[in-house]
Amino acid sequence: MKKILFVCLGNICRSPLAEAIFVHKLKEKDLSHHFKADSCGTANYHVGDKPDPRTLQNALSNGVSINHLGRQLHSNDLEEFDLVLAMDESNLQNIRRLPNASNHQHKIKLMRSYDVDQKENSVPDPYYGTEKDFQQVFEILNHSIDRLLIELTSDNR
Repeated sequence: MKKILFVCLGNICRSPLAEAIFVHKLKEKDLSHHFKADSCGTANYHVGDKPDPRTLQNALSNGVSINHLGRQLHSNDLEEFDLVLAMDESNLQNIRRLPNASNHQHKIKLMRSYDVDQKENSVPDPYYGTEKDFQQVFEILNHSIDRLLIELTSDNR
């Protein structure tokens, strides 16, 4: 079973949404028994909190449910997970600053590295934005996760 970890700053907007979209697609494709997903934040701002209400509403509007409480990234996550996907460059650098990160560089990537139409590397943080920004993030993640699943299911690593 491959374990995938989605990482943003506070673990209340982008990463729990990415986790939920991934899990939703796994269920749709009957792949849940092949993968495990989780999400976390590089900061400890929202440990134990539910995702942002706007994230929850956006997910529901798109037919995806979220069941997650915020948690912070730990060094052992790099040991446990097969793929660690950062939402932006800042969080990518925070992951790479973990004491054991040098042993796991091969599995630390940007989420948008799976977006073949990408014009930028980051999934934008919608926290200070509008409903439109949350929908844009949903669409970016949805598209990127489609490509991620294609790669994961065609790859026997």
